[in-house]
Formats: sequence, structure tokens, C-alpha cells
Amino acid sequence: MRKLEIKNLFVEVDNKVVIKGLDLVINRGEIHVMMGPNGSGKSTLANALMGHPKYKITKGNIIIDGIDMTKKKSDSRAKAGLFLSMQNPPEVTGVSLNNFVRTSVESIKDEKINPVKFYRTLSDKLETMGINKDFLKRHVNVGFSGGEKKQMEIVQLLILNPNYVILDEIDSGLDVDALKKVSEGINNFFNKDKAILMITHYSRILDYIKPNFVHIMKNGKITKSGNEKMVKIIEKQGYSNK
Repeated sequence: MRKLEIKNLFVEVDNKVVIKGLDLVINRGEIHVMMGPNGSGKSTLANALMGHPKYKITKGNIIIDGIDMTKKKSDSRAKAGLFLSMQNPPEVTGVSLNNFVRTSVESIKDEKINPVKFYRTLSDKLETMGINKDFLKRHVNVGFSGGEKKQMEIVQLLILNPNYVILDEIDSGLDVDALKKVSEGINNFFNKDKAILMITHYSRILDYIKPNFVHIMKNGKITKSGNEKMVKIIEKQGYSNK
């Protein structure tokens, strides 16, 4: 039962069917990579899994550890252990990073957290990522570079400690140093009790993170699955024959 199951999933966006009968099982202890051309439905899948109201599930099921979450809202999915790192993390003016993350943890755990102790814990996580703790006083993602936004997503991942993680293009906009930091954070998080679905267009992050499975998505479906050797084939041949 320790798995994320996606069964015959259909998703509409603005009355257009984008996901068309997608099936996928992600067991804990596995890293899955999803690749595919632009417009294939990868980000739609990520948002639908997390329960974004814009993405309407018209058929199929999303099951987390044996519990059907298809009709549950995003907060219920988060409490069930699901986490989404968005492709374009939004700016939240007026809310400090420290307060934002602490409130998120309190919401998921349904308990109040000592602010002083939490600040120390969060500061330690930033230090492991090589980030100055002064960021904790800044408004969420306001004035952050693309790389800083993605690194902060990993900090939140480490603090929230979910069981099932969706990383939607976590590697986009990263220079070499930021890519290494983000990859190190993901590797430090991952273990046999965690599962990751990583959506990416590029193979360079796979120099640092080794997936168990690679899937190709086209026209709202998974058209082929294999191991990491598929990435080299995609680099040479593209998606046209997949």
C-alpha cells in the first residue's frame, strides 16, 4: 500500500482534455523521471495530482497509500504526504519565508510549533544548502533569482518531509552551482521511505540524481517507459519516434 497510484486519469483544462487515460505507479523508494515535448501534459499532471482547482479530473483515480484522494482538496493531499515543487514558484508579498514555511508545517501537522526552535531548524536547513539565513526575513520569492527560488523549494521539501514528491522542472533556470546544490538536497532527502516524480526537459540533472524509471509522455499519455538509458536515446533521437 506504500505507493502513489494514478489509474486511468483524464484531466481537462479550460474544457480541453489534456491528460488522456494515464496510468502510473510510484512505489516508495523509487525515483521516476517524466520527459516529453512541450504541451504533452507533464505540468498538467503535476498540478492535477496536487489538486489545483483549475485542473479538472473527469475520470480515473489518484490513490495515496491505499486511500483514494481523487476528490480531496490540496490540503488533504498535503497532509497525506504529497508535495509539489512548482515550475514557477510564485512571489508572496508581505509574508516572510520563515513565517510561510512555519505556517505550512503547522497546517500539515495540525499543531502549533515553537517559533524560536523552528527558526533555528530552518536556519540549519538553509545552511546545508549554502544559503544565507537572512533570506528567512525576506518575502517569499520576492526579488529572488530563478536559482534561489528553486533552492528555497528544496528547503521547504526538507522541512516538510513529505513521502511523495513531485518536482516540476526543478532544474530549469539553474546554473551549474545551483544545480549541484539542488541535486544534493534531493539526494539527502531521498530514502527507501520516499518517492519522487521528477518532470524535466533536460538530462543534466540526471548526472547527479539516478532514477529507477524514465517515462516519455506525449499527447497526455505515457508512451514508453524504461531505465535511465532511455535518456541517452532521447538526446540522440528526440521524441519523434517514442
